[in-house]
Amino acid sequence: MSIPPRPRSSRRQFITRLFQAGGLIFTLLAGSTLFRFLGYRVTPPPRQVLVTRRLLPGMYHQEADFILFVGNDEAWAVSRRCTHLGCTVAFRELERIIECPCHQSRFSPRGQRLAGPAVRDLPALPVETLRDAGSNEISGYQVTIT
Repeated sequence: MSIPPRPRSSRRQFITRLFQAGGLIFTLLAGSTLFRFLGYRVTPPPRQVLVTRRLLPGMYHQEADFILFVGNDEAWAVSRRCTHLGCTVAFRELERIIECPCHQSRFSPRGQRLAGPAVRDLPALPVETLRDAGSNEISGYQVTIT
């Protein structure tokens, strides 16, 4: 028993396969170039949030994006997005800590990492203290979210 010979490819089949291979290579190269832009994000411009109530030293104010704290001489704000996986953190007033409900990362009111899987501190946000023009009393705070 002998093996039958393979039929020879015609010139037309050869050229067709050559174009198919070229098209595949072109598609892969173009696709790899386009895939780089899939994860590209346009960063939104910074926005200002006004907190119009006056807070006494030791008090805090919690918004969707930040927690504002007021000390004796200054006000500061930290982001509410956990640096571990991006969950929304909350301030636990009795313990005076910020805690992530997802994996229990803990932070100080200044945003410094204390414990848990997060390896970075919470980002600090710029705060401007607003004062009345006539009396120079504190009228509120402006937090810039970047």
